[in-house]
Amino acid sequence: MRTRLVPILLTIAALPVAAQPTRPFGTLKEQADRQQQWLQQRLTTVLPALMKEHGIDMWVVPMREYNEDPVFTSLVSPTTFAARRRTIYVFFDRCAHGAAPNATAGCVERVALGGTSQGGLYEAVRSAKAVDAAVGGRQAELWGDQQWLVLKEAIEKRNPKVIGIDVSRTFAFSDGLSAGELDGMSAALGSKWTSRFKHAEALPLELIATRLPDEEVFFTDLTKLVHELIGRMFSNEVVRPGVTRTSDLVWWWRQQVNDLGLGTWFQPSIEVQRNGASAEQLGDDPVIERGDVLHCDVGITALRLNTDTQHDAYVLRDGETEVPAGLRKALANSNRFQDILMEEVRPGRTGNEVLKSSNARLAKEGISGTMYSHPIGMHGHGAGPLIGLWDYQDGVPGRGDARIIPSMWFSSELQTTTPVPEWGGQPVRMAQEEDFFIGADGKTRWAYKRQSELHLVK
Repeated sequence: MRTRLVPILLTIAALPVAAQPTRPFGTLKEQADRQQQWLQQRLTTVLPALMKEHGIDMWVVPMREYNEDPVFTSLVSPTTFAARRRTIYVFFDRCAHGAAPNATAGCVERVALGGTSQGGLYEAVRSAKAVDAAVGGRQAELWGDQQWLVLKEAIEKRNPKVIGIDVSRTFAFSDGLSAGELDGMSAALGSKWTSRFKHAEALPLELIATRLPDEEVFFTDLTKLVHELIGRMFSNEVVRPGVTRTSDLVWWWRQQVNDLGLGTWFQPSIEVQRNGASAEQLGDDPVIERGDVLHCDVGITALRLNTDTQHDAYVLRDGETEVPAGLRKALANSNRFQDILMEEVRPGRTGNEVLKSSNARLAKEGISGTMYSHPIGMHGHGAGPLIGLWDYQDGVPGRGDARIIPSMWFSSELQTTTPVPEWGGQPVRMAQEEDFFIGADGKTRWAYKRQSELHLVK
């Protein structure tokens, strides 16, 4: 037995050692620790200020497993993936009722009727029901209509003036209370308490939208990674003119992101513009040729945060050493639209106000373009005001009427179309998208940087 074992061991020893996986943002545990710190800071600093600002002294957020409220991921630990049976989160501003701030929790009391304490950040309420089975002393969980009765007791004990609930006809992020949960809660509480219901509307919207300083630090690193990957994708490392198809780039991106242990929130896309060819002539999956203008729309998800980026590239023709002047001008026009947007975005303005002023300034400069920018962060198309849609350039009713707040992030998604002399005056569309921050001071800055030169495929 020994003699057979030695050759086997020698063979195993001779095998190449597998390379350690690249983890650009640390191990999963390290990422979770960082996210937990964000959650604690959000619940102890951001939430109390928003409840006070919007006149809500109690916020009740019920949900059932796999039908979570959109605000769920802004309220729970990174190790929680779904509500537990039914979970009812209750937030109560004790300071609004004359109490002094708690040394650790501050003014807002946080109670979870069902589910866990989320790493000690909530008081987790369990059932008083005895469990006869051998479950190692575990206490029963709240279940069914019993939870509504426990909620009623919690409300009666605290006597709130206003009870915020997540119902909205305008914002999906503020409309997480399902019809069934509203019916059950209303029947259990009775008219005394339902008469104090108030559609929370801006509270969940702005809680989801508000970002923290360390999240900005992380997101800058994440956006830098996006730029690095795009630089590789739009190069001869990946593109072989006359051979590579656009779908090859799509799946290269997906594989790279997956290999880094990260995710994405949408299928990436690659588009081609070609001198003398229409989109119909190019088809859905064209082979990339020399002289083509390339465009990508890509995103990465990490630590529950999402990027959204669009860049453009040029494939040099044989003998060319630089991008034709007309294409450089086309990109410069798109950059100019970005400049205008960054100057027009400021706290207190609505998305529709920014859209109107930005489009007016662009038209005055004689540039043709469209604006369809949006908030970003916990969701790719995030909570907050829309600044146009590609097919709504006169304003977006409702969702464009929300106001910009400090510490909100945006994707500057837009395009300009410019006739290119080298292409016989053919219009070329330069669509760009870069993420940017509105700081706590109200000033805007790029999350990393913007594209100011076309990527070159040689």
